[in-house]
Amino acid sequence: MRPSQQKPVDSPKDVESCSINEKSVEIGHGTRSRTPRWAGLIAGLLSIVLLIAGGLHLRNDLRKMEQQGYKDAFSPSASRSSPISKRAVPTSNITLNSQWQIDLIQTLTVRNGQVTPNRTSTPSVTVYDIDMFNHQNLTVVRDLQKLGLTVICYFSSGSYEPGRPDSYKFKKSDKGNELDGWPGEYWLNLSSSNVRSIMANRIAIAANMGCNAIDPDNVDGYDNDNGLGLTKKDSISFVRFLAAEAAKYGMQTGLKNAAAIISGVLDVVAFSVNEECVQYQECDTFAAFPQAGKPVFNIEYPFGDRNTGDKPFSSALVSKYCDKSSSGNGGKGFNSVLKDIDLDGFVQYCNGKSYITKGQ
Repeated sequence: MRPSQQKPVDSPKDVESCSINEKSVEIGHGTRSRTPRWAGLIAGLLSIVLLIAGGLHLRNDLRKMEQQGYKDAFSPSASRSSPISKRAVPTSNITLNSQWQIDLIQTLTVRNGQVTPNRTSTPSVTVYDIDMFNHQNLTVVRDLQKLGLTVICYFSSGSYEPGRPDSYKFKKSDKGNELDGWPGEYWLNLSSSNVRSIMANRIAIAANMGCNAIDPDNVDGYDNDNGLGLTKKDSISFVRFLAAEAAKYGMQTGLKNAAAIISGVLDVVAFSVNEECVQYQECDTFAAFPQAGKPVFNIEYPFGDRNTGDKPFSSALVSKYCDKSSSGNGGKGFNSVLKDIDLDGFVQYCNGKSYITKGQ
């Protein structure tokens, strides 16, 4: 039940109508209640007790919902006035050469205080990028941090997705064209105050979960048939808005793809999450991040739209996408993973090692 649907606490008028020991006497053609003075005093005290008890009950309900990550985290005021903003976010340990894992399909399982890959793996993995909504109201983020891992929380900021907890909040006027290849997903008007309010609340949820950083996806509508006339200027303004919201909670923000707006947001984002800069020969453009001391978390899909069935890629494919001596493969600060297109638990690193992160 959402807080807005809770049964309201009785009003003073409702409580006072329940006074005791009333006697009705006829006056003229009507009836009127007359209560002894002592009974009136008792009734008044009872009203006060009921009001206080009701208020405490409501406050306890809200406290429980806060602990579960609700307290209407989707209300316009949640990101500014709720206790969420007072929740401490652990310090991010993202560095220029941080190795990482990204899993946007599963709800991760930290079993017996362990997850694979981790800091003791080869390479040593210190950063996880996970779907925010898949882990809301769970302890997974904190459990990963106890293992010394930094957690980036993913959500789509530039597109409407059906089935998310706050999908009902979007207005028809917020939506543009459907994303190519993603039925039911639509580009969003990045200047919409409603869209920005929803995204501010998503960021508040990430902070409440303890996420170290956010990975807001689909900020490159300008480069697609969006149906809204979105421009690079719109995306720059939007990313800067997202970064400012995240900074309120001590969280960092990454730039997802969107090579054309790097110069307009590089000062407010802490890293890049890039897809296929080797495949599309764009790594030189993203080199602006390492030059500024900020890492590029790069994903390559060697099999394109096909999945491997969690089988490691050949050494030839690993070399193709990872040999930094080759032109266009990036250099220091480019931290590449080889993945299947569905971004599940399988991952292979440039040293050839592969792992499968467990989840459900």
